[in-house]
Amino acid sequence: MSSPRAVVVWDEALLGYDLGGRHPLNPIRLDLTIRLAHSLGVLEDVQLLAPVQATDDELCTVHSPEYLAAVKQAPRGYVGHGLGTSDNPVFYRMHEASALVAGGSLLAAEEILTGRAARAVNISGGLHHAMRNRASGFCVYNDCALAIRRLLDGGISRVAYVDIDVHHGDGVEEAFADDPRVLTISLHQHPATLFPGTGRSTDVGAPGAEGSAVNVPLPPGTSDGGWLRAFHAIVPALLRAFQPEVLVTQHGADTHVEDPLANLALSVDGQRAAHRALAELAHTTAGGRWLALGGGGYSLFRVVPRSWTHLLAAVAGREVEPTTAVPAEWRAYAATAAHGASLPTSMTDGVDPQWTPWDGTTETWLDQAIQETRRAVYPLHDLDPEDTRL
Repeated sequence: MSSPRAVVVWDEALLGYDLGGRHPLNPIRLDLTIRLAHSLGVLEDVQLLAPVQATDDELCTVHSPEYLAAVKQAPRGYVGHGLGTSDNPVFYRMHEASALVAGGSLLAAEEILTGRAARAVNISGGLHHAMRNRASGFCVYNDCALAIRRLLDGGISRVAYVDIDVHHGDGVEEAFADDPRVLTISLHQHPATLFPGTGRSTDVGAPGAEGSAVNVPLPPGTSDGGWLRAFHAIVPALLRAFQPEVLVTQHGADTHVEDPLANLALSVDGQRAAHRALAELAHTTAGGRWLALGGGGYSLFRVVPRSWTHLLAAVAGREVEPTTAVPAEWRAYAATAAHGASLPTSMTDGVDPQWTPWDGTTETWLDQAIQETRRAVYPLHDLDPEDTRL
């Protein structure tokens, strides 16, 4: 049986979302990902769709008109609304570049809504920290929330959003905290130890929509086995109970042990396992309809291109075996920008991402977090938090 049709949103114009200088969110990671995926044949026969900028009316389904005006005025000297900071410096054509990323995720949502594709991915998206009225955490417009809003406005009755970035998906959670049609699940480094300082197990959504938000705060140092243990102890049962019509996922690669901005310890192999687990959950819980987005990730040469090539392969219904060699032509191209930085030679870190299912124990900080999250949200979905079979 053939895989469901997949599309990839891509155009080199998306590289224009460039916060400049030594800012860690360097768009070269997008260029290197697409080039690596092409080199390995991942994008063979996969349609690449070029986005257009989101309109002001589309952006205002999530953001305030005042904020849009501020973003447009920022390059002319206006600062405020979280703009002009070290995290969110002002750059030339900031509105246009940000609206193009947002338009890419809206295009992906539209492909799924119309049935032209069952799976769509926008690796330039995943800007999950942007709030209704301010920029935050490298994010100007919240394309994740915009895509979800488009799905709802297009007639989808239930959308599940799973965020596996190392940082809490705070902007998306806040956008839908009072909307029981949207289930947001975020697995992230514990908020006491990392920006944005939110996303505790007890944060379960606004009054009237309790259970719409799920947070899994993970201790620093969590590696593949622990991360996958937490994921499988919480996410699949909630998705099966919620029964989304579309699964939207954010795939920040900053959970990797080499990422310079955070303290989890996953390998590319563990990240690959996460991508493929979400692909399977899209199939089993959402009728195969899956919208995948990029996100953070600041190991620009060694981690993001490999992790997201594995993501693109999962969306396309293909396999890139971990032992696959990184093509020499890609390494030669990357070397021109890497300035002597180490480059990967294969699509694996040489790790077997095994995990042990949670058995109800609470002997470690990780297992305590699993129990706390299950106890906070499982009853709100008519699930027994003590039933380890779930």
